Amino acid sequence: MGISLISVSHRNAPLAVRERFAFPEETQRELMRRAVERDIASECVIISTCNRTEVYTYAECPGSNFTRMQNLLFESAGVSDEEELGDYIRLYSGTKAIEHLFRVAAGLDSMVVGEDQILGQVKRAHEQAHQTGTCGVYLNTLFRYAVTAAKKVKTETDLSRTTVSMATMAIKAAEQGMGSLNGKKIMLIGASGKIGGIVLKNLQCIEGAEVYITSRNIGQAHEDHHHKITYQVMEYEDRYELADQMDVIISATSSPHYTLTCGKLSAALATAKPRVLIDLAVPIDIEAKVDQIPGVKRYDVDDFQELARANNEKKQHEVAAADQILGEIQKDFERWMVFQQSLPKIEKLKQWMLDEAARKGFDKAIDKMLYKLRDHSEPSELRSFFRHVEEMD
Repeated sequence: MGISLISVSHRNAPLAVRERFAFPEETQRELMRRAVERDIASECVIISTCNRTEVYTYAECPGSNFTRMQNLLFESAGVSDEEELGDYIRLYSGTKAIEHLFRVAAGLDSMVVGEDQILGQVKRAHEQAHQTGTCGVYLNTLFRYAVTAAKKVKTETDLSRTTVSMATMAIKAAEQGMGSLNGKKIMLIGASGKIGGIVLKNLQCIEGAEVYITSRNIGQAHEDHHHKITYQVMEYEDRYELADQMDVIISATSSPHYTLTCGKLSAALATAKPRVLIDLAVPIDIEAKVDQIPGVKRYDVDDFQELARANNEKKQHEVAAADQILGEIQKDFERWMVFQQSLPKIEKLKQWMLDEAARKGFDKAIDKMLYKLRDHSEPSELRSFFRHVEEMD
């Protein structure tokens, strides 16, 4: 019995592979349901972000189900048998799988170490599985412990005090590409989405920029007084018409289709000038070939690794402190799990003790149990047991 994980992430898979596994929510729900219905696992949770798709399962025989779970993952992604994508898959089981989730939730496995967004994504994945009916006692408890540990890391270390995220790196890439964003026109496609909303908040730091956004939830231009941002709302259908005026275009939607294609954008750009296009979506929003348009520089999420490296190097001391916190809470979870899985054995032991006590007395029953413990334990286990006995009041 145990917890397993199949992972496709920025650690081992390029963007072109990750976007194959970037499932919409309904596909995620269906994959989780199939895993349980086909008896591949008794519990299943999927975390899906721009940098990872990870399938966490709990099963009676986790190791033997890796192949079946991987086949189901490939089936959901439409991957044929001929495609060799196995090199991009990472398999974890037991303590390794548990440790991985703890580090993911705390932002230690992110491209940008310490970024805050991943914790919310982990919570949403847990809630989605709960609503789908595929999250039982083991994964429910695992995710609750992981979230608790991540919150403790956030409050007791400086890992997230200087926040760097994909959104802030997008702004930084635009600034590097343009020299300055003061007086520049910026189009944000997908402002009402999870990532787009964070980008919009980050734009508040830019003085003199003219911001244009597309959003399905906002019908007119207005000012967000809380974030001190003024922006012009535009119709999504007008994006090509307005593109020629723009210096920077950022796209962050969950659309399965391109928001900007090379052909249409090339036809729309009449003014020769430098432009920066930033694609924060997986699957990608902006057709990669737009790099061929004169003056256009395109960035996607994988291009931010160099920008992230400097941030990550500065945080290595905090990473060590975070790992210590995570390790302690991880041990608490693993103790709970061993105890939970051993409940039938505990009941059996209690009944044996009661039977022995009834026949020979309570003292004799205790002695017999301790001798069994002596005869079937490693010396290190015995030392640990009696060390804890000494600490008892």
